[in-house]
Parts: sequence; C-alpha cells; structure tokens
Amino acid sequence: MNSPFRAKIRSALANPVLQEALDANAQRRSEARQEAFDSLPEDWHTLRRRAHTIRAGIVDFLDEHLLEFIQQAQNNGIIVHRVATAQDAVDCIARIAKDNQARLIAKSKSMVSEEINLNQALEAQGFQVVETDLGEYIVQLRGERPAHIITPAIHLRRQEVGNTFQEKLGVPYSEDIPQLVQVARHTLREVFLEADIGISGVNFGVVEDGTLCLLTNEGNGRMVTTLPPIHIALMGIERLVPTRVDLAVMLQLLPRSATGQKITVYTSLIRGPSTIAGINPRQRHLVLLDNGRSAVRDSALREALYCIRCGACLNACPVFREIGGHGYVGQHGESSPYPGPIGSVLSPGLFTAEEFGHLARASTLCGACKETCPVDIDLPKLLLKVRAGVGTVRRGQITTPNSPAALSLGLGIFTWLATSRVRFTIAQRVAGTLGKLIARSNWIRLPAFTGWGYSKDFPLPAIKPFRDRFAEQTAAVINNPASENNSPDTQSTSAVNNGHEELKATPEVILGSARFAKELTALGGQITFCSTENLASHVLALLQSRGSDSVLSWTQEHLPANLLSILIRSGIRITHEAQPSIHAGMTGALAAVAESGTLVLPDGAGRPLIASLTPEIHIAILSEENIYNSLGDVLSLPQLKQANAAVLISGPSRTADIEMSLTIGVHGPRELYVFCLQG
Repeated sequence: MNSPFRAKIRSALANPVLQEALDANAQRRSEARQEAFDSLPEDWHTLRRRAHTIRAGIVDFLDEHLLEFIQQAQNNGIIVHRVATAQDAVDCIARIAKDNQARLIAKSKSMVSEEINLNQALEAQGFQVVETDLGEYIVQLRGERPAHIITPAIHLRRQEVGNTFQEKLGVPYSEDIPQLVQVARHTLREVFLEADIGISGVNFGVVEDGTLCLLTNEGNGRMVTTLPPIHIALMGIERLVPTRVDLAVMLQLLPRSATGQKITVYTSLIRGPSTIAGINPRQRHLVLLDNGRSAVRDSALREALYCIRCGACLNACPVFREIGGHGYVGQHGESSPYPGPIGSVLSPGLFTAEEFGHLARASTLCGACKETCPVDIDLPKLLLKVRAGVGTVRRGQITTPNSPAALSLGLGIFTWLATSRVRFTIAQRVAGTLGKLIARSNWIRLPAFTGWGYSKDFPLPAIKPFRDRFAEQTAAVINNPASENNSPDTQSTSAVNNGHEELKATPEVILGSARFAKELTALGGQITFCSTENLASHVLALLQSRGSDSVLSWTQEHLPANLLSILIRSGIRITHEAQPSIHAGMTGALAAVAESGTLVLPDGAGRPLIASLTPEIHIAILSEENIYNSLGDVLSLPQLKQANAAVLISGPSRTADIEMSLTIGVHGPRELYVFCLQG
C-alpha cells in the first residue's frame, strides 16, 4: 500500500508551495483560454469537431500518410530516419552527432525526447546537451523532470530559481524575474552560437508538402533550427495533418488551448536545409519515432493518438491540480513523461499497463478533460478502458485489468446487487440505515490507506432511496399547487430565461490594417504608418533613439527602393551576417495576418531569418496591401510554400515560465517595430 505513487500523492498534498502554484496555474490558464476562444472566428465546438475529424483521418490511414509525408520531406532535402524504439532513436541521433564530430547539442522543448530519455542517453556517450527553453533549462540544472507539458518549472518559486542560478551558474542571487530571464538569455546565447547540432521537436508535419511546423514563444526553437550547422527534428509518427489548410485549423486551437494565445510568438515552417552558401543549417534530419504508437493505433486506445500536446486537460483536471506532474509515477517510481489525464492513457499504452495502468485511477471521471480538449478526445472513456484493462497494449497483446483485488471484489459485489431490482432495493435500505448510524456518531472509520475520510471526502449513504424522496416531493407539489417554486410567475420567468439568450451588443468589426495594428499593439509590438518617401527618416530616427549605428538587414532587392543607401549615407553600417555586437535587425515581410497581428517572413537569398531573431530590436517593413484577414489566407501563398524555411512572428519574444510571470525578451528580440507602407 505504500507504493511510490501514493507516496508522491501524499508529498504533493503536503506541499503548500506546490498547491499554491497549481491553483494559480489552473486559474490563469482557464481565464486566458476562455478569452482566447471567445475571439475565434467560428464556433468553438464546430472547430474542435473539425480538428477531431482531421486527426482521426490521420490515425485511420497512418501508414499511407506517413509514406507520402516521408517522400515529400525527402524531396525537400530532409534526411528522414524512421525508427521503431526509443533505443533506436537514441542510437540514430548519436550516430549523426558522431559522424559530424559534434560535441555541444542545443535542444528546444520536445516531449518525445523526454519519452526516450534522450538527454541522459546522449550525455552517457560524452555529448553535452543543453535545454534552451527557460523552464526546461531550469529543471535540467536542478536534475528534475518537467512538471507540466507546457510550463516545465511550474512547481518552482522565484526564490528556488534564484538559488539554482546562483549555485549552478555562479551569478549573484536574485529574486527579480526579469533579471533571472536575462541571466538565462546571456548564458544560453553562447550555446546557440557555438552548438554543433540543434535538436527540436515537431508540433505538426504537413503531409502534402513535407513541411515541419514548430511553435515557440521564447525564440529558442528558432535558434536551434536556424543557427547550428545541423538540425535534427524528433517527431512521433502520428503528429501529421494532411494539408496546410488543416494546419491552419490546428494553429487556431493549439495556442489557445495551451497558453491562451491566438497564436504563439513564433511559428516556424521548415521544408528543408539552407540552399544558400554559408547559411545554416546545412543538414536537416527528421527522426520519426514509433515506440509503441502503432500498437496503440491497433488497440481500443487509438483515440489517444489524436492528442496535440496542448496540456489543457492537465489544467482542467482536479486531480492534476492537487498532485502536479511529478505525482504521476509508475509502480517502481519511474516518472511518466506524460502526466495528467492524457498521460494516464498514453503511458499505459506506450510503456505497459503493468507499470503505469494505475494512473488511470487518478481521475474523478468528471469529464472536464473531455470538455476542454481542443480535438474532442473522449478521455473519460479511455481512462475507463485502461482501468478495465481493455485496449491497453504490450507488444500488441491485451493485458488483464489493473485494478487491485479488493477493488475488483467490491465492484463484483456491486454488480451482483445492481443487476437485481430486489437485491438493489434491499441494499439501499441497509445503506440508509447505515447512513443514519454514521450521521449520529463517528464510530465508523475506514483505514487510512484507503484515503477516504483523509485526503478524499467520504459521502454518507442516502438515508432514503431516490424513489422514496421523489414520491414525497411529488406528493408535496400535488398538495401545494400554489407553492413558490410552482407559481405561474416563476414558470413564466423560467420559460423566458430558457427560451432566449441574453442579447449582447455586436462588437465593432475591424478589418485590414486597423485590425492588424490593434492586435500587434496588444502583443507588445509597435506600428507606424508611413509612405515610402518618409520611411527612411522614420527608421533612422528609431535607430538613433536606440543608439544603434549598425543594422543586420535583408538585402536591398527585398526592401523598399533606396532605403539602405539613405541609411548608409546617414552613417548607419549595414551588414547581412550575424554579429553579437549588432542590436538591430531589419527585414521585409511577405504578408501579415490581421486577426492575430502576425508577420510572415520567408527565407531565401538576401533574406536571412536571423535578422529577425538574434538582434534585440526587430524592424519590419510591411506593405499595407499585403495584410490578409486570416491565417488560412497566407499559409498557401506560393512564396511561402516554396521557401525552405519561414516564420510567422507575433510580437516580441516572451516567457511565463517563472511563477507564470510574463517577461518580454527571452532569446528573440525584446522590441518589434513595424513600419506599414501606405499608398
């Protein structure tokens, strides 16, 4: 009875700091999520059903989709490695690193890498692996596992982060969150610039053209996929969408569910390696991992593969909100890489029910996880299947129920009673009598190991069966027709409230450049509308106000005429190669999305994406005529589909990984200025 799982639960319940952090996370995520979904251009339920259909279609025909996706990715120049097991994936990545004499590896957040224990395996072979997501970096320094899919360091307070940085990095102790973020920015900048390999996860792979899509807010995902000479993407075989139109659906749902944003700050679209001399990455590898997914697909748990890893079910789950991510451990104390309701299904499916099947009992089956899931996964149904042992897999075989013998006996007795009206009626009468005795005295108490009466509330049996109570209430209504609850006025009011929704004022419809400006400003960006003739003077004034005399820029053919020559005559040095001393970068923009305040930047000759990434200030030049209303309008633009890499940018980089306190300027620019050309 003193299992590691129960020990973790007791420890979590007794930790006031963790309880406070989990409560704050749940409240803030819920409020932000609701506000973000209120801004959807169409009904939430309709959109999530569409997403469910998309994901179901992928899983139903996974083999065919995978073959097409792999062919398209290879046509784009990506080297694809399809691996069966966690060890195969580790061996594959280690082999790529050894073949290229790599030593320093920079990683962005990847749940698949947690699943296969990639960091530990590579470090055992002599490689230095550094997590670059702020939350992941903090827990790596502490030797811990992530506590949440989205917010890895949710369990830590700023004081603990300050102590960790002081001990591990040798910096002065600080509790100031912006200062702690800048310490991480300064330390990790050298890692990005010196890394031999960058490893990232993949949020979605697009079947029709082999595109890899990666979402991030801090900018570290862009760093590891842009700066090192070799990029390795690690992806579960199920993370596909058929087309870019389907990708647009997912991009409307994932950020809103995960962080309460309309879209993440950076959405990277990667098709292949750089084709420009001297520009990284020279190689892109894609490691496609099965690791039990095919077996889950062929079982009754196949719906779990629809998951897009937003973490919304964790935030909604009352059990997760009490025990946190570190509470989900196996029979032998091994942490589950996927906590919460989805983890309680995925972990038994991928890593055996014998080790993780008990996690499915860490659920109230209240249905909150299903209601909040953006792809409408029926998690309560799947949890019940794991509890019953139906559909959980191990090497393709069905396992036996994982419930304890005492629970199985109790359920068997209940089934025997409930399947006979006479037996059930007698049982209700006995339970009612027992309820009276318990209500009058406290002489009945369950053993502490059950949790009932200690960490769980134990409801008293009903003194009267429902049938008796219903009959009494019906008789009371018949004998009292003029009672308050049955009065004509009450009935009339109720009918009105149930038949009509409260009228709301129609919000003002803001289109085009005005809406784009509103959304961009809300995200922390700044915009100036001007003409081509006075653009240079505006840019020069901004640079002078920031004390910048050098700019990392796109080349002249991709910017308005004479802009660079005017800046050069004014004493501004223009370069097209990244240099640490340059604090301002300037780019054009292929397009913009009005509904989310998003800029669209493709790479190519003369258009280095690092100009929008490594400097502290990003200046973007946008033509007003290139502002589109929705994300779906721009994802299929020919120039965007042909680019080897592209990025969608929504504001300056940001993080909320320390106490969920929003801090601007992590690994990407701290400031974003858009000059929108009119006329």
